[in-house]
Amino acid sequence: MAKPDPALCYLLDDQIGFVLRRVTQRHIAIFSDRIPEVTTTQFAVLARLSQLGPLSQNLLGRETAMDAATIKGVVDRLVRMGHVTTAPDPQDRRRLTVALSAQGGALFARLKAAALEISDETLGPLTVEERQQLLRLLLRLT
Repeated sequence: MAKPDPALCYLLDDQIGFVLRRVTQRHIAIFSDRIPEVTTTQFAVLARLSQLGPLSQNLLGRETAMDAATIKGVVDRLVRMGHVTTAPDPQDRRRLTVALSAQGGALFARLKAAALEISDETLGPLTVEERQQLLRLLLRLT
């Protein structure tokens, strides 16, 4: 019986998707331990709205890398929590505009330092140069 070609061996630990998922799980665990008030996706919405101001729900989904169903659920939960508001767009009433509420803006302002520390902890095993290189390389894949 012939030995399998080593180049054709599939080792899960060598697969980018598996490694990225493990890193993501580690990051989410750190995040949820340090910031239990919101999820990482909810925080991403607060961050993007803080950065860009009110956005259509559709554009907010694109800006946070969420599909239409996911962003709708995240926005609905943030509305119930009082962190964002929604209103029909004055130029196109079919479009929903999402904005930070005063409560959501205050929450983001209070949590952003912790979020930066979480990113720092996630990247903790790497040197400053390795962190910059990793982020540069990952951005090339998006």
